[in-house]
Amino acid sequence: MTGTQQILFIQGGGAGAHDEWDDKLVDSLRRALGDAYVVRYPRMPEEGDPSYARWSPAIRRETANLADGAVVAGHSVGGTMLIHALAEQPPERRLAAIVLIAAPFIGRGGWPGDEFELPGDLGARLPRSARVHVFHGLEDETAPPSHADQYARVIPQAQVHRLPGRDHQLNNDLSEVAEAIRPDKP
Repeated sequence: MTGTQQILFIQGGGAGAHDEWDDKLVDSLRRALGDAYVVRYPRMPEEGDPSYARWSPAIRRETANLADGAVVAGHSVGGTMLIHALAEQPPERRLAAIVLIAAPFIGRGGWPGDEFELPGDLGARLPRSARVHVFHGLEDETAPPSHADQYARVIPQAQVHRLPGRDHQLNNDLSEVAEAIRPDKP
């Protein structure tokens, strides 16, 4: 894997999300990025009933195995849990970017949380080396597009990408995400 950049993609929640839904996102990302990138796509525990208590240890194990300069991305509730885990316990390795895709915002202005709420100073708790991108389809009927605005409020350094005509799965097209991941992009 010499000369390849690692991407860790955390799936969304729901029965069948790994094999029937988010696998299409990962395939799109792999095609758009090409051979210079390796996309790791682990299965999260009990995907049909996502829980921070179960998913955060798995996310931490996966991030601990990344090389310096890796990118972490999460779709839907996987993005929400990823960003919370990173803020709660930043990885030892340097991250190049954090990418949230259609991630619901849990906390003030978003959805109430059973296990956690994202803090108002979320951006200050994230690794300083990492660029932060928030992607949200404006036709998302699962997580309201206004949740991207909540991320922008608590992560001032985030670049928010509002995608017209795109649904919760971004129409299974992560070409804009791939462009943001490339190291020559701001």
